[in-house]
Amino acid sequence: MTGRLRFRVLGDSLAAGVGCARVEETVGERLAAVLRAEGHRVDLGVHAVSGARSAGLEPQVRAAVRTGVDVALIVIGANDLTSFTPPAVGAGLLHDAVAGLRRAGGQVVVATAPDLGVVSHVPPAYRAFVSEASGLYARAQADAVVRAGGAVAAVGPELSGRFAGDPTLFSADRFHPSGAGYALIADALTPFVLAAAARWAA
Repeated sequence: MTGRLRFRVLGDSLAAGVGCARVEETVGERLAAVLRAEGHRVDLGVHAVSGARSAGLEPQVRAAVRTGVDVALIVIGANDLTSFTPPAVGAGLLHDAVAGLRRAGGQVVVATAPDLGVVSHVPPAYRAFVSEASGLYARAQADAVVRAGGAVAAVGPELSGRFAGDPTLFSADRFHPSGAGYALIADALTPFVLAAAARWAA
């Protein structure tokens, strides 16, 4: 057994679990369960806010730091894309958030912007363009995360492909994941969060 691991989840509606029928289906709860199965005593704190953009990360970071943070997961980018936030601006804000958590002693994992081209609301003629813009934004985020000392959860293309081919992975609003979709996301993030926990415990 290790000591108490303060696991903090920050970001937008994906981090908050919008679309889940039960709290146990959320990414934070699923990953906390994985960490507990590995022998960690987990203190989970979810500071994510539905609709958040990178500009809203600073108060979430302050809240996480106040309660103490050992491992943090940030899921951010979808709302930056829909609001046309320039990649350099969003990436800079994300860099500052990661750097703040690192200064507080936290290991930080970031899930960058998803491929919004797989969302059914996007007209087919625009899907390639939206996917390209999503990828450009995610790459800018990834560079910023690495520079700030965080780890990037490289789950994009494979995960997007699963969502593109299976409508049951979306909730009734056809934008947020369903419980099954969140399970898939949590599974993809698991190795990165476990690696962060191992760095903290070392």
